[in-house]
Amino acid sequence: MLTYAQIILPLNLSGTFTYTVPEDLVKKLQPGMRVLVPFRGKKIYTGIVFGIHQQKPETFVPRELITLLDEQPILPPEQLKFWNWLSEYYLCNLGEIYRFAFPASLKLESETYLKLKPNAVIKLEQLEVNEVYLIQALEVRQVINLTDIEAFIPKKDIIRTINSLIDLQYIEIDEKIKEKYKAREVAYVQINRDRVTPEFLPEVLSFLKRSPKQQELFLHILHEETETGVPIKKSDLFSDAHFAYAQLKGLAEKGLVTEHVQQEDRLDQYAGEQEELEPLTPSQLEALAEITGAFKEDKNVLLHGITSSGKTHLYAEKIEEIAAQGKNVLLLLPEIALTKQIVRRLEKKYGNQLGYYHQKLTDFERVEVWRKVHNNEIRILIGTRNALFLPFTNLGLVVVDEEHDTAYKPREVNPYFNARDAAQVFAKYYGAHVILGSATPSVETYYAARKGVLHYVYLGERYGKVAVPNFELIDFKEEQDAKTVFGSFSQPLIKSIQQELDEQKQTMVLHNRRGYANVVECESCGHVTYCSNCDVVMTYHKSTNEMKCHYCGHKAAKPAICPKCHSENLNVRGVGVEQIHEEAERLFPDAEVDRMDVDSMRRKYAYEKLYEKLEKGETDILVGTQMIAKGLDFENIELVAVPRADSMLYVQDFRAEERAYQLLTQVAGRAGRVSGKGRVLVQTFNPQHQVFQLLKEQNVEALYDHMLEERKKFHYPPFVKLILIELKHRREDKVNRAAQFMGSVLRKYLPEECVLGPEKAPIARLNLMYQYQLMLKLPRGKKYPEYKKLVLKSFEEFEEVTAYQSIKRSVYVDF
Repeated sequence: MLTYAQIILPLNLSGTFTYTVPEDLVKKLQPGMRVLVPFRGKKIYTGIVFGIHQQKPETFVPRELITLLDEQPILPPEQLKFWNWLSEYYLCNLGEIYRFAFPASLKLESETYLKLKPNAVIKLEQLEVNEVYLIQALEVRQVINLTDIEAFIPKKDIIRTINSLIDLQYIEIDEKIKEKYKAREVAYVQINRDRVTPEFLPEVLSFLKRSPKQQELFLHILHEETETGVPIKKSDLFSDAHFAYAQLKGLAEKGLVTEHVQQEDRLDQYAGEQEELEPLTPSQLEALAEITGAFKEDKNVLLHGITSSGKTHLYAEKIEEIAAQGKNVLLLLPEIALTKQIVRRLEKKYGNQLGYYHQKLTDFERVEVWRKVHNNEIRILIGTRNALFLPFTNLGLVVVDEEHDTAYKPREVNPYFNARDAAQVFAKYYGAHVILGSATPSVETYYAARKGVLHYVYLGERYGKVAVPNFELIDFKEEQDAKTVFGSFSQPLIKSIQQELDEQKQTMVLHNRRGYANVVECESCGHVTYCSNCDVVMTYHKSTNEMKCHYCGHKAAKPAICPKCHSENLNVRGVGVEQIHEEAERLFPDAEVDRMDVDSMRRKYAYEKLYEKLEKGETDILVGTQMIAKGLDFENIELVAVPRADSMLYVQDFRAEERAYQLLTQVAGRAGRVSGKGRVLVQTFNPQHQVFQLLKEQNVEALYDHMLEERKKFHYPPFVKLILIELKHRREDKVNRAAQFMGSVLRKYLPEECVLGPEKAPIARLNLMYQYQLMLKLPRGKKYPEYKKLVLKSFEEFEEVTAYQSIKRSVYVDF
């Protein structure tokens, strides 16, 4: 009986693909291994074995897989289950997950090489013409790749010809199908002790007198080796250009020095002193006991700890406990760049038992981490959301820090998934536990804790019993009427900042809007500059004197005259962070005012340099976007100012209030972390708004009650499940027709009240693509999986229409 394998291919196609398994590979093949398979004509792909069975397909004849690439599975069974769950829950394809999950260098070269099988007795007279051509080419060239074969065999016959010759055992896949990854090799130089013994040293130096530069280099190597006791790096010899390669070559030819190459990690290892963390406070010990109790009951935990309450200490304690049991720990962070301090603390504790996995690593570095995790060499892994795809074998704990952060579910990267939710399922497959940590939990997570799905642990005391910052509201309308306003700064705000400067304290000013002004408008005719690729007004950036689209990156020069009516009467509207920065510089000319946003942090090491300035107290006022709200922990910051807080609330998003509360709380947490004298000044036109009032009262429970009540009233998560379907095309009429058809198909299968739209997306055209959206509000509970199956059925019906196959469709589950 034939054996069949279900293979995942790195293509955005639904399901897996069935191949027959050659008899000699049946006993070796296991799920999680990589195999080489033919697909659609001459193309050959590296696939992952998803399953093995004896069930013969009824509707087609499967092709045979070519060869096996691993001796052991590269993916553990838990990962394959996780991939399958992701695919089903987020309505995405396994191929998309494969492409996202694997480092590029673990996938093979696209070109496949062939060679003659050693000792094969070839009978050319029994072969077809194409087979003879291929054998003759291999006799001449030894190895040949698929691209070269196209020169003398028609494309449609290539795979058939190769398979025929493999079956006859005349040719085989060459080992040149190797992974792109190569370990880093470092060259070292050392004195040849067989030739240069202490008694012969004077003779050697005398011999080198005729080549003074060689003699100098020889003495340099000898001195370094004697001082350090280890060979010297070859690159270090030439770093200051004092010596030349020719001199080293001369010494090597004379047999006085030897070179050897050593494979080394690309990853930086912490080599500093390991030290113990501070002891836990009574409230932290109580929280730790609660977490341990929850884990015993097999429940995951929401750790709701106010800013500066020492959540990191608790993570470290729990990490140490799990690591002591011989298990691995995964610590997920929203961004690596802004988490210097947490990383530093853990490095001091665990040294080089730590590993890192994030987007800033090179592809080769990612492969090294992948291999170390697979070989169980890393005990604690700190990473961003893609660390969930590492092949852990012994996972005991997953910590999701700042679980509310939107970086855990970016819409720009396929496949779309929420790392916070995925981490809980991932841990379940390993039998591991999860801690979700945040000072401002998402409404969905808070609700899950309230319902008892998660165990709720509250840490309401700052470390060292430091007082929490006070929120003060400034009525901006009143200040404007009293004419005591300078740009975006009212008189009370100016006085407070000046007071901080007089006391040599630092201040943070938050304004979450990039650029200088939202729009450049003609006062005569009202014309504004739109992006040529998107339906959005371009933002003016004064620092570079250009207009920028923050969606597609398109840039244009700032117009000197109105392109419509040729008036010179142009004015800027709206306030960006550059304008706030400029106003602060004018108001406080003696202060050092710096800016932190995406645009000012583009240069290499810009973040590190600014971080250093803040640490040394060289920056007096830091103006920035949401970047300043996390990762900065300085004892000299006591005031946080938010000049235009209303801009956070009036956004087309049902999570606007939640995001405003989170951002204000997170940035407030930067103030008074040591002194306990932190203040947050919030300027608003609407000081009576419930979010501002409840923040001022520090009534977090009432704030969540308010947000949950609003969500329940208007049917939003966590009371319903949301699925957003986005259709895109370059022709608006076509995407409009497709969206209407998709809406009618969905209404055929789902209740009318569950389907909203289609409508134009909030930004109707993005990057030259017109966008239409449908929103599905589906009930939670047992009916939800049934409804999702009907959604998939609607997609299948939509795909049957040939005219709509060019429409790009994106699906966001729980967006």
